[in-house]
Amino acid sequence: MGEVVDGERESGRAVLGRTLRFLREKEGKSLGQLADETGYDKSYLSRLESGERLSKIAVMGDLDSYYGSGDLLVGLWALARLDAFKNKYKRFMGLEATARVMHKYTPNVPGLLQTEEFAREVLSDPQATDPQDTEAIEEQVAACLGRQLLLRRPPMPNVRFIIDELAFRRPSASPEVWRGQLQHIEDAAQWPSIAIQVLPFSAGIHPFMAKGSLTLLWQEDGSAVAYTEGDSSGLLMDDPEDVLHHRLSYDLLRDLALSPSDSLTFIRDVLEEHRS
Repeated sequence: MGEVVDGERESGRAVLGRTLRFLREKEGKSLGQLADETGYDKSYLSRLESGERLSKIAVMGDLDSYYGSGDLLVGLWALARLDAFKNKYKRFMGLEATARVMHKYTPNVPGLLQTEEFAREVLSDPQATDPQDTEAIEEQVAACLGRQLLLRRPPMPNVRFIIDELAFRRPSASPEVWRGQLQHIEDAAQWPSIAIQVLPFSAGIHPFMAKGSLTLLWQEDGSAVAYTEGDSSGLLMDDPEDVLHHRLSYDLLRDLALSPSDSLTFIRDVLEEHRS
């Protein structure tokens, strides 16, 4: 697995597809038999094996149970999902997946807190008509949802989100989707390992005004990185001076934001507005 061909490492998706095919053939099953016994569409299973599609993680869990392969496919899926992201994000995502402490600021609903329906709406292109475009969006949605698993993996990281009030004042096109998204944020705000703070409009101008998002990550060994991301660029910094500079900026945002308890009240008030 992971062999080098023509100077390039085999993609995670290709490794996963090859493993799926190997397990099926080892069981002596045809694609048709597998479809009948698992309830998944034959053409869908074929495209997973060929590496053309990335499934949701639940599909890999089902197939691990079917084959008795432990968490093999789920583990390979975690690597394969990185193919859905641009190379410049992959190192950041690797560090994010192993971080013990995360501090995040975002002007929008954080990807780690998005529901499936809201993520699909954010990632969708209303002009897209090609079925392949739709499939690409579904793969991005699956990859984004898979990324959220890091919030629940043991040991659970300690995560603080500072979310601009703007994120709560720009609802999705679907009232039902938006209510579900707000409810999910309210639920997450009550998880013991997560703190959510709302940065209100009344805070005025702040260091990250119009600069995008900021993430600070600390690993178990104490090393830290800062990651900033705008509309079309991302910058990962591990120089101690750069990290300290962005940590001080984050501390200022935290001081300007509502407390976690007041933020929860704010979120509930917004949710109630959209329920009425």
